[in-house]
Amino acid sequence: MSEAGTVLLITILVTTSLVAGQSRTRNASSPNSQQVSSTKGDHMKLNIKIGGKILTATLADNATAQDFVSVLPLKVSMNDLLGREKYANLPKTLSEKGPRTKRYEVGEMAYWSPSHDLAIYYRQDGESIPSPGIIPIAKIDAGTEAFKVPGSVKVTIEFAK
Repeated sequence: MSEAGTVLLITILVTTSLVAGQSRTRNASSPNSQQVSSTKGDHMKLNIKIGGKILTATLADNATAQDFVSVLPLKVSMNDLLGREKYANLPKTLSEKGPRTKRYEVGEMAYWSPSHDLAIYYRQDGESIPSPGIIPIAKIDAGTEAFKVPGSVKVTIEFAK
């Protein structure tokens, strides 16, 4: 069983026991309930491997971001769009219960629901996102220039250890 599968199984068991007793952990539906329960103070961190570099990102506090962790670890080839973002199709449809916005920030990781894509923004061009907008998933702490390369890039996203 993979590490993600083991973590998911443990989370299901812990969640079931918490729900049966009392519901202190509201975000227990993610693959790592211990990390999620501490997100209010510590914020769950992700590692993003790109071009020999490891960037860190902080997971957003919304249902879409919590659903995103179910696809981790994620290895994708991300294509370029408009010289401002890299995008890749996700292996599953994510929850659309997170807040939508038509604006983005450099370093933002977001979900584009019409085509089930993950987008990472590396350059601001002042344009808005078309309807229905994007749902924030995480914010890269620093180093977004690693995405500012022509063409596609290979990216791995996983929980920070």
